[in-house]
Amino acid sequence: MSAGSAGARTHRWRRLPSWTATLRWKAALFIMVMCCFLASVLGVLVHVLVSRQTEEQARNAALDRLDAVVETYVAGEPLGRDARLDPPDLPPALRDMARRGERGTQLGGHGGRPTMWAVTPADGKALAVGQDYSQRAAVISALDRAIIGSAAVAITLTLVVGLYATRGVTRRLHRTAQVARRISDGDLDARVDDPRARCPGYARDETAAVAAALDAMAASLQSKLHSEQRFTADVAHELRTPLTGLHAAAELLPAGRPTEMVQERVRAMRRLTEDLLEISRLDAEVERADLDVHRLGPLAGRAVRATGLAAEVRVVRDCRVETDQRRLERVLGNLVANAHKHGREPVVLTVDGPVVTVRDHGDGYPDELLAEGPQRFRSRPRNGRKSGGHGLGLTIAVGQARVLGATLRFSNAPDGGAVAELTVGPPATDRRGAADGSAPADDGSTPADDDSDGSAPRGTDTP
Repeated sequence: MSAGSAGARTHRWRRLPSWTATLRWKAALFIMVMCCFLASVLGVLVHVLVSRQTEEQARNAALDRLDAVVETYVAGEPLGRDARLDPPDLPPALRDMARRGERGTQLGGHGGRPTMWAVTPADGKALAVGQDYSQRAAVISALDRAIIGSAAVAITLTLVVGLYATRGVTRRLHRTAQVARRISDGDLDARVDDPRARCPGYARDETAAVAAALDAMAASLQSKLHSEQRFTADVAHELRTPLTGLHAAAELLPAGRPTEMVQERVRAMRRLTEDLLEISRLDAEVERADLDVHRLGPLAGRAVRATGLAAEVRVVRDCRVETDQRRLERVLGNLVANAHKHGREPVVLTVDGPVVTVRDHGDGYPDELLAEGPQRFRSRPRNGRKSGGHGLGLTIAVGQARVLGATLRFSNAPDGGAVAELTVGPPATDRRGAADGSAPADDGSTPADDDSDGSAPRGTDTP
């Protein structure tokens, strides 16, 4: 088979309706096919047996009548209307049998009607008797129609009963799949709670076994994750006290290169500890956003300046957003820092409505990050660097974006470079206006609580 025909067959298969892939309809189709097969087999058997029996009865009746006609012919009496010598519509096979001196029967026709012929030799001719077979043929036809009708009714009833019987199983499987998706999305409290799995008095079927296994897996995973989160939080919390003392002691060392190295390592350890504490709070889902309305353009410029890194801020279209200023600056700062650490300059931050894009011009994000998202302590070295970092910056950015109700997506630009796209929600009043079909109010004014300082003008570099 050629590759083209295989591709065409796959294309036709993909164009099938989505409902054809469901277990319910597959089970119904299987039941219907089996019912059709059984009905066909039984119908053919009944038809064949009844037809043979009816035909045998007609043959016996024709032979008995032939015997009586032979006696009448020998006695020289007139033959009846159903008997004659060499009738023109006698089947050729029976005519040949009579010429050979044999007798026999065969179902044929006479006057356009089915007839059972019986023949015997008589003075070199064929003495034949023809009995009407129309009534028997009508009985067989009526029997066939009854078989087809009863089979159709039985198939329909079986299909309805099969669909009803499989609905309960498929509904439970759908619920199990929904719970599995919720768990994969991070809702570790989701459970199936199938009554057949919870109550020992119920007979447990395969669906209940799957539900019970999924609940047990979720409970075990939740327990392990909580233990890991508690361990991370406890370790980070316990490290803060000795690191604080170590930082104070490092400040008292005499000036020099060794002192600078010690202080740099202490600062790195403190940043790592603070990141671990922040991640533990995000994992515990205890963080709550302090939402307020801000101008996104000045807020993005302020976040870039806070990093102390060079990045170009482009405000294509400014807008007001409802967000937590501190958390949003944390997200944007981590994205800019990650672009400088793992990418190459220039780093460009673009504000286009509620969408903020941070792009560098390096090698782009690795494939595993695009497929699975940021993973802590799984960052690999890029661009010849000896260390790839801890992967905590992007993990914190994703967690803070989730707290804000924002969407953070990672991709690679077609012409090279990593692209992080953050979509922030508009204010509640703007959302209501959009739902009503009216344009949101945007007169260019800056709210008093925005703390705008006119930073990050359009198309300028922010040092």
